[in-house]
Amino acid sequence: MATFNLGDKVPDFTLPTTNGEKFSFVSHQNQHRSWHLIIFFRGSWCPVCNHDLKELEESKSFFEGKNVHLISISTDQLDNLKEMVDKNNLTFTVLADEDLKTLKAYDVFYHDEDAPYEDHGTHGEPAYFLVDENGQLLYQQRQTSPFGRPSSTELRKIVQYIGKNLKTN
Repeated sequence: MATFNLGDKVPDFTLPTTNGEKFSFVSHQNQHRSWHLIIFFRGSWCPVCNHDLKELEESKSFFEGKNVHLISISTDQLDNLKEMVDKNNLTFTVLADEDLKTLKAYDVFYHDEDAPYEDHGTHGEPAYFLVDENGQLLYQQRQTSPFGRPSSTELRKIVQYIGKNLKTN
């Protein structure tokens, strides 16, 4: 399992999108020299996740104005995620990590058959990674349950704070 320190380069990943394409993080970074907010969420079945993703959609123009691309990842099935994206009119990238490979590479907590409590079968918990244009970690937060995650407003504040206080070499 990976443990990241601020400034570490985060792992690359390639996953299917809800629009039927393959998404390569490194390729996307090379095309868009910007920051990326990578958000792991529980699944399409999670009401709190749906609420949070809709709030992110409403804040998308703020993030774009700060040159931050939103990328969301779930271990839910691709078809379920497509349905959720359509229902909620999400326009940012939503990826399916059905084999949990990316989730594990980012050391995101997840529930499986050995979990201490029952909760919708195998799935990842919320996690947030803000990465600069070089793939280096600027911020991270990992949850062990669905509660305690940062709101869209808090994520905007984090982006502003780091942008204002980032040391330049």
